[in-house]
Amino acid sequence: MLERRDLVQAGRYLAQGLRLMVGVPDYGTYLAHHQATHPERPPMSYEAFFKERQAARYSARVGKCC
Repeated sequence: MLERRDLVQAGRYLAQGLRLMVGVPDYGTYLAHHQATHPERPPMSYEAFFKERQAARYSARVGKCC
């Protein structure tokens, strides 16, 4: 039988998956990764992170006419 903590974790995974499907960047995941791999550098602010993810998603000119 599923315990409460399992349901909570499943809900988190579901929410994260839905955010990824619609293109909403996950700042919390970025912060955890940044702290684990680049602790000597300060992380981007949420605003800078969001702008960088938007640029990465929409600035690819491949297949566009202009």
